[in-house]
Amino acid sequence: MEWGKTMKFIKKLKILTVSLLAIFVLNSTAFAETTLEAIQSSGKLRIGGVTDAAPTFKKDRRSGEWQGIFIDIAGALAKDMGVELEVVTTTWGNSILDLQADKIDMMFGLNPTAAREKVINFSVPVFNNAFTLVARDNAQFKTWEDYNKPEIRIAVDAGSAHDATVTKLLPKATILRFDNVSEASIALQSGKADAQCFVMMLSLPIVKKNPQLGVVIAPTPIANTTSHAGFQKRQDTSLEDYVNAWLTKKSESGFVGEAVIRNMSLVGVTPADFPSNLKL
Repeated sequence: MEWGKTMKFIKKLKILTVSLLAIFVLNSTAFAETTLEAIQSSGKLRIGGVTDAAPTFKKDRRSGEWQGIFIDIAGALAKDMGVELEVVTTTWGNSILDLQADKIDMMFGLNPTAAREKVINFSVPVFNNAFTLVARDNAQFKTWEDYNKPEIRIAVDAGSAHDATVTKLLPKATILRFDNVSEASIALQSGKADAQCFVMMLSLPIVKKNPQLGVVIAPTPIANTTSHAGFQKRQDTSLEDYVNAWLTKKSESGFVGEAVIRNMSLVGVTPADFPSNLKL
């Protein structure tokens, strides 16, 4: 009889223990901070910054002050989140590792690839970086199809996004592949090539420094690559959700485009230097 009472007591105790554990788990989940809330509680939004990557990032070696497209965008984001912006020095090569190590909360200026998407998450596009052609006098046309001819020689840095773009869009053109951007530019300047493919962020400052290379053309239809922000891979997507909604709103308002154009001055480019048909 006593044995039976003891077993019943143990059974009730187990049920009570399980119930208490369930309540504890539910309460812990309910009161756990989301990633966004944790950042707001800390009072800081930590982003990675690349020291010498104007116009996207630029750090003054004497004052330590940061400038650039992503500094302006991240600063406005932090302000709207009610926190201060903290820029942590990194490199393009180390930035994903810094995200994974929780040294930074997000990194602007990353492009999604299959390999990267396995280890980090990405935002919606921050802005469009159009593929352009720097063209000599004899090859200043309006459309990609105008360049899609065997007699048109296009210089590219082999294996790059520039190479992939012209290979896809200009299958009939003569593609001249070089080991790097500089060698391709030498071919253009010497007349061995009629045009060279660059993303807008490269073509505009390069031509500004060396107008003899040619004119920046944005052939239609516009072909873009996009720049994104990267986040640590988490089940909690509160930070990404906030940033995505914020970026969409700021892009539609024109704020992001203005930040791009304004900071191109860091590499000597003015609004008048942009092809009129480019939209950021």
